[in-house]
Amino acid sequence: MGRSNARPTLARVAELAGVSVSTASLAFSGAGPITAETRDKVLAAAAELGYSGPNPLGRQLRSGRSGIVGVVLGDQPGRAFRDPVAVKVLDGLVDVLGTEGLGVLLIPGVRAVASPRAEGDDAPPVTAVDPLLESAAMDVAVLVWGVLTDDATLAALRRRDVPVVVGEGGRVEGAPLVALDDRAGTALAVRHLQELGHTRIAEITLPLDAAERSGPIDAARLAQADRTSTRHRLAGVRDAVEPVISWETPASLVEHGRDAATEILGAWVPETERPTAIVAHSDLLAAGAVIAARELGLRVPEDVSVAGFDGIDLPWLSPDVLTSVHQPLQAKGAALGRAVLGVLAGDEPTCTTLPVELVPGTTTGPVPDVVRPADPQA
Repeated sequence: MGRSNARPTLARVAELAGVSVSTASLAFSGAGPITAETRDKVLAAAAELGYSGPNPLGRQLRSGRSGIVGVVLGDQPGRAFRDPVAVKVLDGLVDVLGTEGLGVLLIPGVRAVASPRAEGDDAPPVTAVDPLLESAAMDVAVLVWGVLTDDATLAALRRRDVPVVVGEGGRVEGAPLVALDDRAGTALAVRHLQELGHTRIAEITLPLDAAERSGPIDAARLAQADRTSTRHRLAGVRDAVEPVISWETPASLVEHGRDAATEILGAWVPETERPTAIVAHSDLLAAGAVIAARELGLRVPEDVSVAGFDGIDLPWLSPDVLTSVHQPLQAKGAALGRAVLGVLAGDEPTCTTLPVELVPGTTTGPVPDVVRPADPQA
């Protein structure tokens, strides 16, 4: 009785199947020089005994791998689950990794810690990498939103010799990169607005660095831009036009776009100086700008046009449909996943650049007649 209730083991499966333990192990690994008939015999014996497979911890110890991929989402992962961009990228990433039996560990990059700052001190808070970066088992880390110039997250991973895959960031020696043609895409959005007659074009930007600042950008602040995707989109705008005002936001969230557009379009701005169009670095920021315009009594696009970047579905913005530069979000996640598999296979690192396209919606239209330049022939 005790024998029949004992936990099934690989040895018992091998005995029932009439093969060696090593052959039974190969049947579960899915690799090795055994026939399909032998593999089926082993799996049938396992099913009869209720054996689900070798102990995963033991397999990890033997292989020297954890089977875990660390995915660094930024300083506040909770924001990622409010951002359809991050969710779609994660979908594509997990789809690829899941087919190879790899798990995902979501990790914050840096976090604020207690600071000895005195009251009224404007110095930035002290930050530190998340403890998971220092201790969690992982075979590869994916830096979804790239790296900064002096990146504590990357430094922590390098100290542990954890290989990395970089998304939308600068090149890291020895690491594959999945990039986006966002500079050209942002320029497309601005030129679309120019073709509609707009010359007073404002810009709402993604964060320039880790400071989480909100406010207008001057030349000195522009020179401090340290996030690759932000730098590319800033450059793309300026490839086409010098914006009449550029407003930095602390994160790609609707409320930040709304706050920025309220400052840009507010009633205190003379109508003859008010921007007639806004280009935002993300669709969530652009959606916030549309909401702000409505609240200020401005019509979109009759009074102000708004263009975004990402191509996400925003049904709650109805009846408006954003004019947006669409990026292949799920495909970007899948490309990151394939890069991880390449690292694990020992492949040479590569750089993949994904294309984007401008898709006009209902939020952009001709420049308002009241601000059209007078026709000298009239």
